[in-house]
Amino acid sequence: MEKRLNRTDYLFAITFIFMLVVALGAFFYGIKMGQDRATTQYEQFIAKQNEEKNGFTAYHQQYLVSFYHTIYQPYREFHKTWFEKMDDLQTNQSADASLILKDLAKQAQAAYDGLGSKSSPDSSPLLKEAHTDYMKSLKLFSEALRNYTSKANSVSGPDLVAQLQADAYLGEAKNFALKAEKEYYDAIVKWNETVNPQFKAIDVTKPLNVKEWGALSLNVKNDYLAGFMMSGKQFRAFTPQDLSARIDDMIASGQANKMNLTEVSQIVDMLLATDAVRAGDYLRLRNKYYGNETLPQLPFFTTN
Repeated sequence: MEKRLNRTDYLFAITFIFMLVVALGAFFYGIKMGQDRATTQYEQFIAKQNEEKNGFTAYHQQYLVSFYHTIYQPYREFHKTWFEKMDDLQTNQSADASLILKDLAKQAQAAYDGLGSKSSPDSSPLLKEAHTDYMKSLKLFSEALRNYTSKANSVSGPDLVAQLQADAYLGEAKNFALKAEKEYYDAIVKWNETVNPQFKAIDVTKPLNVKEWGALSLNVKNDYLAGFMMSGKQFRAFTPQDLSARIDDMIASGQANKMNLTEVSQIVDMLLATDAVRAGDYLRLRNKYYGNETLPQLPFFTTN
């Protein structure tokens, strides 16, 4: 006659299965952690080997491209979503604000975790600083947004956006993002110096008139505007090259002259005040104005 299992036997069996699942989970998690560490170390080793083998300069194009794919693009995905969701909150009264902010916080944290597993070459201090500043930005976004999720649905969308815009921690998150962007465009200028012996950078902190602006390469224009946006705390959806393209279009079309705008800062102020710059303006005007420019092979200069 078969012996039936009592309650204690069932409890023991369930406990054993649970312990087995936990042990297996811990085992595979340990493997993943080890693989991640090994991957990071391998990337650093390969980068150092390539530099020694090929005599790479501190801002070789390969470094700029690697940074774009591993650091810049993951951040920009969050950046794009941020502006999309802020628009939703402003215009869609039925939007679940709490869920929107919760998802944004999760995306920022996921991007932060992803960037934390990547590395930038020690020989490229501007890229390392940009990497660090993008991580600081994402961490602040994630932490600050969590503070609003529980109360987000108690106010209207426009009022919530106003609160987010006034939040000191989110303001600091934006400042770190603008600083990182400036450092990346500084690195692009450094690259330009290595590939063109005749290239000369300028003091990007001084005011420029329209004539001086016209004599600059696109890389320098972009770097100048990245600095302008950082100092002015202009956290916008578009890139510095989008703003460069709109300025060049204003000048070439004669609109700047008709409006008696002789300083670049005047044109920028007018474009920002009227919300006249859009993400994608550079790509729309690229063939018209920048066919002969020396640019690194970065997707934001080439991809439609």
